Amino acid sequence: MIDLHTHSLLSDGELLPSELARRAEEKGYTILGITDHIDFSNFESVISSILKVAESINTSMKIRVIPGVEITHVHPVKIAQLVYLARKSGIKLVIVHGETVVEPVLKGTNHAAIEAGVDILAHPGLLTEEDAKLAAEKKITLEISARHGHSFSNGHIVRLWYKYGFPIVLNTDTHSPEDLIDDNFARTLIISAGIKEVDVKKVLDNSSAIVNRLLK
Repeated sequence: MIDLHTHSLLSDGELLPSELARRAEEKGYTILGITDHIDFSNFESVISSILKVAESINTSMKIRVIPGVEITHVHPVKIAQLVYLARKSGIKLVIVHGETVVEPVLKGTNHAAIEAGVDILAHPGLLTEEDAKLAAEKKITLEISARHGHSFSNGHIVRLWYKYGFPIVLNTDTHSPEDLIDDNFARTLIISAGIKEVDVKKVLDNSSAIVNRLLK
C-alpha cells in the first residue's frame, strides 16, 4: 500500500508521526507520505519537524516515510511562492489542498496549484474542464480521496480523467487511525469511484511512479 497524503498531530491529525507510521506499517503500507497542513504561519516549524521525524523513521522502521506538506487555504496568488519555499527547505512531496466541495477553498486554488507544478492536487472536487486539460498537459497528478466528504466528488474527477488523461492517484487523507486502509479496500474504493477494473492498475502504478521520481 502506498499512501501519499496523511496527517499527524503536527497539524490536525490525531497521532504522533511515529505512531502514524507504525500503524500504517502494521496495516501493510510500504510507503507513507506525511503531509501536514501548512501556510505562511507555520511552514518553517512543521517542515523542520517532518524532516527530522522522517529521517528517524526511515533509519529504524521498514516503512519508508516521504516528508511532505499540504499547502492549505493559502491565497492562490501565494501558492507558487510557498511551493518554492517548501521545496527549498528540503520537502520531497508538495500537495495543495484543492477546491473540495466540503470546505470554502478559494476559487482559483486548483488552477494555481497546477500552474505551480505541485506533486499532487488533493481532492480537487470543483475541478473545471479547463484545469483538467491543463493538468493533463503539465502532467500534474490529481487525487481521488478515501476521506468522507472529499470523496463526494470522486466520480467527477474520474469522469474528467477518462476524458483528459491526467495522472490520478488514490490517497486516504488520513487524520485518525481508522482512516488507514489496506490494499484490498483501496482497490474497492478505486472501482467505486467509477474506474473500470482493467484500469485499477494504472491508478496504483501512478503512486509508484511518483515515489520513484521523488526518491531519485
